[in-house]
Amino acid sequence: MEILVRPGDLTQEDTDALVNAANSGLRGGGGVDGAIHRAGGPDILAACQELRETTLPDGLPAGHAVATTAGRLPARWVIHTVGPVHSSREYRSALLASCYRESLRVAVEIGARSLAFPAISAGVFGWPMDDAARIAVQTVRETADEVAGQIDTVVFVPFDDEAEQAFRRWIRG
Repeated sequence: MEILVRPGDLTQEDTDALVNAANSGLRGGGGVDGAIHRAGGPDILAACQELRETTLPDGLPAGHAVATTAGRLPARWVIHTVGPVHSSREYRSALLASCYRESLRVAVEIGARSLAFPAISAGVFGWPMDDAARIAVQTVRETADEVAGQIDTVVFVPFDDEAEQAFRRWIRG
């Protein structure tokens, strides 16, 4: 599996799937979630509403992932995952790692061979960027054997210079 860092606009990534740092209600919002919904159009929200009316009436729990159409985005699918809010009093790193692992699992289920990730939980959820990048890169590497031959490319799409440097540091190891 090739692991890349490609700064820019996640919504413009030409991968099979984009990972959305969603909220548990799957109703769109700010940050990455809002950008994906705006760029992808109403089909994404309609698919999320259908999930809420059927399989996820209580919303998507943190650490889980689910796929929908990507609407007008260059990708074919959006994989929605809910990251944990950072806490200095409670250990939540395993929950953040689960977001990456579950997103890769869903990608395999839907047949996506390439996917692009934002820095999950590193925005308004307050996760320190360096730690968020470490967890992301380590989890993708640890999961690589499980998805070998099924996922070819993982792209991390950092939103600023600090995020880019953090992801590059952890990829270099």
